[in-house]
Amino acid sequence: MKLKPIGIIHSPYKDKKDAPRQGRLSDKLAVIEVFDEYVPGLKYVEKLANLFVLYWGDRADRTVLQSTTPFSSEETGVFSSRSPNRPNPIALCVVDLISVEGNKLTVRGLDALDGSPLLDIKAYSSLDCIPNAMPRKAKNDN
Repeated sequence: MKLKPIGIIHSPYKDKKDAPRQGRLSDKLAVIEVFDEYVPGLKYVEKLANLFVLYWGDRADRTVLQSTTPFSSEETGVFSSRSPNRPNPIALCVVDLISVEGNKLTVRGLDALDGSPLLDIKAYSSLDCIPNAMPRKAKNDN
């Protein structure tokens, strides 16, 4: 398996401590720079209001398998949380597309650190929304 960055993210977050817990919690802008060879893939992207942005968490700790969440002091597995530290630190954010100028997309709601490698961009659709999504109850919960 080979992943090849398609661009780079320019954000105001220089260090992990600067980034918001979730991108949607911030109104700061970031610029996604798509490498020239992938610019044809941006055709009609300006018609979209929201995008999925997948990027590589290049400063994540890939040895972490459990961590605490902001909502609990109990450790939980990284696959049942949104921890940025994970074996394959593929990060996902839903962003608001503010503007497109050539190969640069200005977005709001991205929590990526400055210089993070861009892996992919996908159109966000209402099909992706699960209204009132809730955690599944454990079998012994009543």
